Amino acid sequence: MAKQRSRVLFKRPFWVGVDLGGTSIKAGVVDNTGRPLMEDAAEVETEAKRGANVSLRNMAAAARLAAKQCGIKWTDVKAVGLGSPGTMDIPAGMLLDPVNLRGPGWQNLPIRDRLAKLLNKPVAFQNDANAAAYGEYWAGVGRTARAAGRPAHSLVLFTLGTGIGCGIVIDNQIIEGEHSHGAECGHMVIAMQTPGGPPPRICGCGRAGCLEAYASATAVIKRAQEGLDAGQSTRLRAVWGETDPADRALAIDNLNKSGDAFCRRLMRDTAYYLAVGATSLMHTIDPDLVIFGGGMSKSGPEFLAWIREDVQKLAFPTPAARTEIVYAQLGSDAGYIGAAGCARLHYGSR
Repeated sequence: MAKQRSRVLFKRPFWVGVDLGGTSIKAGVVDNTGRPLMEDAAEVETEAKRGANVSLRNMAAAARLAAKQCGIKWTDVKAVGLGSPGTMDIPAGMLLDPVNLRGPGWQNLPIRDRLAKLLNKPVAFQNDANAAAYGEYWAGVGRTARAAGRPAHSLVLFTLGTGIGCGIVIDNQIIEGEHSHGAECGHMVIAMQTPGGPPPRICGCGRAGCLEAYASATAVIKRAQEGLDAGQSTRLRAVWGETDPADRALAIDNLNKSGDAFCRRLMRDTAYYLAVGATSLMHTIDPDLVIFGGGMSKSGPEFLAWIREDVQKLAFPTPAARTEIVYAQLGSDAGYIGAAGCARLHYGSR
């Protein structure tokens, strides 16, 4: 059972955030300062293959369950925020082609308005990585920095997992872009074909040379397999076949930490690729903070130190000296907290 926090210090109004994933839906209630009312979010299965109608009902059920677990009435909730993967038209509230959500009715889905009707509440719609970035800006790393008197007016969040998501927030505004495709920085090109050189790696999006094709967990696993196929000497070989594919990036990192030279090289190269991505964003928007979240952000202080070291070599001196490069604070809660924050952005003054 979810553990309720003391509500003595919570500030109304309350906002519900819904984080839609390919496997599960997380929902939670936060107060007007971004503090969750429960230690654990409500979570239900997405059931995407059964179709969008089923998943929409599950989203609504998760939102209402979150309020019930907090001991508040649904009438106490002012608005709901929804963070979703996939290509979308954010102003129109449309989910266009979500590659991780396959089943009847997902394409060209008016997801915002459909959920609003089910919940009888206004709903703010946002890309999931954008929502997570706003969560860190509002209630995570950004809040911590501001409380300590450090600049935190702008940030970039890279979410490191199967792919690489990204969100950018500047002066409390999420950079959505003119066509709802802003901050797709996992697909910035960091490698190009050179005469006589190796071809760039192919990304899951089908294009070549993307950051995601080099620095995601999927890419690390692929590079490890190539090394094993080439006969690299490593302790990884002994556990590779017995390790669940979903856990192989973790196995690589664990062996890196225990001194395996091959795995250490894989992780060191990954840090360099992420530093290239971070530097590109630093030279584009000059943010106060660059944040790394997601599963690979659990790689520890040495991995982050490698990224910082490479940024110092790659970036202009001023941003290299002044941009703070840190791990995310909110973990997997960033999505629903940020989605709730998006609801507050849209409906807080109404």
